[in-house]
Order: sequence, then structure tokens, then C-alpha cells
Amino acid sequence: MDILGIIEKMLDGIEVKLNYDFFDNRKELENIADKIIFTGPIDKFYDYKFGELEYRSLRFETEILDKENYQGNAVVNYTEYEVPYTRIIEHKHFELDAKENPKTVITREYPDKWVQGKEPYYTINDEKNNSLYQKYVELAKADKNVIFGGRLGQYKYFDMDKVIVEALNCVRKELNLNN
Repeated sequence: MDILGIIEKMLDGIEVKLNYDFFDNRKELENIADKIIFTGPIDKFYDYKFGELEYRSLRFETEILDKENYQGNAVVNYTEYEVPYTRIIEHKHFELDAKENPKTVITREYPDKWVQGKEPYYTINDEKNNSLYQKYVELAKADKNVIFGGRLGQYKYFDMDKVIVEALNCVRKELNLNN
């Protein structure tokens, strides 16, 4: 079974809505579930009651190149101060069939200042923001109908493996499993 088959099987019998903004449909969504798993910004969930947390955003520039291969890998990170972008993604390396194409598509990822309306990708974990986040944590503790998860809901950076561990721990806690 391929990955799409696995996902389809996991979602069998579950209504899926795409391009359906939680905040535009909040009342409806809160009324159809006993619990909400919210992975968006915790401060936005509480309508910025204590103020806005700060985030970093990203800007992407995509380019089609007349060459079969640009960097030989799907993702290369750039940590040098002189390089303005943080990574280059070469999309064809994510799929085996695309590697024979005489052209390639790359996307450069640049750090960008976050303002409301932009996508918040990374949290800014300094004393000011962590203190503000703790106020939202205390508010969330009293809210038994919501589980906050992910980078934005828990206001911290997670590598993918840590996200999976965190999600499994959340399920264990919700189901009162001690294993």
C-alpha cells in the first residue's frame, strides 16, 4: 500500500474539509467536536488576550533551471552569514520519476519578518515571548476542550521526529495510557 492509500484508510469515514479556516468557522467547528486539536498560534486562538507572540516568517523564490540537477539533494541548508537564504529545496529529488527530467525546479528559502497576515513559521523564544506564552499556557490549562500542539500551539521549535513523539505522548495522555 502506498502513502496515499494509508492516509485514505486512516481517514475512512471522517469528513475532511480543505481550505476551511478555523477562525472563519469557529462556532460551527467548536460545536461539532468534544475536543479540538489546535496547531495554529495559541495567541490567535485566544484573540491575543495578553498580546501578540512574535514569530519569524519565510519568503520563497522558485526558479526553473535548464539543467538536470542543481545540488544533488532534495534539501541543502546554508548557515553561512554571507548567504542570504537558509536553504535550497530541489523538488525533483523527492520523487524518483522526476529525476530524468532535463530541467529542475529549485526554491530558495529566505528568513522574513513576520507581521499579521504572513505565515508564522518559527517562534522567537526569548524571555519576553516565553513569559507571554506562559500566560497563554495558564489560560489553556483551564480549557479542557482544546489540545494545543505543534510549533505554533506549543510555541517552540520541533524537529519532525520530536513532533511525532510529542503527538504520541499527547494521545497516551488523552487515553490515560501509561505505556
